[in-house]
Amino acid sequence: KGGTNRVRIFTRASELPFAGHPNIGTAFVLAATGRLGDIGGSAQIVFEEGAGLVPVTIRQAAGQLIWSELQAPEKLTLGKTAPPERLAAALSLELDEIVTTTHLPQMASVGLAFLTTELKDRAALERIKVNIDVLRGLVADGFSPGLFVYVRSQDEFDIRCRMFAPIGGTIEDPATGSANCALAGLLTHYHADASGSFSWRIAQGVEMGRPSVLDARTEKRDGAVTNVWIAGTCVMVTEGTLEV
Repeated sequence: KGGTNRVRIFTRASELPFAGHPNIGTAFVLAATGRLGDIGGSAQIVFEEGAGLVPVTIRQAAGQLIWSELQAPEKLTLGKTAPPERLAAALSLELDEIVTTTHLPQMASVGLAFLTTELKDRAALERIKVNIDVLRGLVADGFSPGLFVYVRSQDEFDIRCRMFAPIGGTIEDPATGSANCALAGLLTHYHADASGSFSWRIAQGVEMGRPSVLDARTEKRDGAVTNVWIAGTCVMVTEGTLEV
């Protein structure tokens, strides 16, 4: 299909057409182990995935890999909305903690769909307890099993978020690039400006003790979201060899 590497991504329960941190991590490992040769200051690799082609840019400084950024494989798709009462029940929150000023709880995707909901404040974000029975009801009605929730932040981050997909075995995810890509696209779609470039610094995984930082950016032209990117850093956790 014109890509340079075929990538498949699996959760505990299924294969995914696209995900964020597996792409960032795969690009990092290929570069760190010399599979991409001498990348100089930066290089780009393209992965072939179920959702399409995913270009990933890798940068290094002083010989150290410092940053990777991927471009979402699909244009933004917005799906149906869910009643706020059902999301409040699914998250074990009060109805007035669901914010609908910009958008109702809504399906959003740039390669993998999430039911995206804005919350009132960080206290609500911290108190979430997913009601699996309510979530199963939402899924039965055609909504994504991935619940992505966020608050707007006034500190060093623009957004703080959490992602839950317990039906598929992911109780909570510390860094969900695909969901944050979809969120960035959704916020850009609803932004009053018809054209422009937008960016957000995002914190995720804090509540579960695995803090992550993601940087999202988008472009919008004549009312349409044209491109979405998500970036972050990566570190080598472990390595080894397998003898057959």
